[in-house]
Amino acid sequence: MTLSQPTDAMHRKGTIISVCRIGLHDIPEVLSCGLQDFLEKPSHYFFALLIYPVIGLALFLWASQGNAWHLIYPLLAGFALLGPVAALGLYEISRRRELGLEIEWQHWFSALRSPAFPTIGMLALWLLVLFFAWLLTAEWLYLSLFGSSSAPSGPLALLADVIGTGRGWRLLILGHLIGFCFALTALGTTVVAFPLLLDQHVSLRTAVAVSLLATLKNPLPVLGWGVCVALILILGSLPALAGLIVALPVLGHTTWHLYRRLVRIDGSVAIDPKG
Repeated sequence: MTLSQPTDAMHRKGTIISVCRIGLHDIPEVLSCGLQDFLEKPSHYFFALLIYPVIGLALFLWASQGNAWHLIYPLLAGFALLGPVAALGLYEISRRRELGLEIEWQHWFSALRSPAFPTIGMLALWLLVLFFAWLLTAEWLYLSLFGSSSAPSGPLALLADVIGTGRGWRLLILGHLIGFCFALTALGTTVVAFPLLLDQHVSLRTAVAVSLLATLKNPLPVLGWGVCVALILILGSLPALAGLIVALPVLGHTTWHLYRRLVRIDGSVAIDPKG
């Protein structure tokens, strides 16, 4: 295991929150920890994670009914922006396993009773704003290149337009570049924010500042983590989104362990494990 070195610290009521340096080799290590958490008792949250593939399929059906096939890919890609919110319960499961505490299905909802829940809600609202801004941008980009009168009649027609035309390739290139900017914004501001809020009940400003500092001090590992998340979500989405039942909890647990690698808490008051 890598011994991460603290590089910057923030002080809060006697608590020192230090941001540590990690390496790219830490990514597979935290993924392994996340997978171990998932394998411990996966049945406890299968029922909860099943809702996300269902939501994804509902979005797919909505887009197809409204002849908005061009929004299917942006919807699925943008869904990753909301991943940290979906993983709130998983952070608590990982925290309890780390402390050697009992784990039951109801602990998945412990975040709802956290004193930090209002702050978590504000941070979730920020990601929701990013999500809808991304969708509006994707819609604008498509209309600017294809016009409003050339809506594809189905996914195959859309694929032909995108792959077989110059404007389709412009759509692919510009769309991915713009999407990367949205993803980087979400990653930089929340990479450790949600676990930190649950763990230490800090302010929204502190949580975002620590996430930004962790990103600035570890640009390659954080970017590598973002790429890893994207690849796992793509693989999980291929079998009719069913793979997300495994991909989402593994990524959620892994995010907790990444937080533990990136952030060190000194002089903090222990959180009541019964919470």
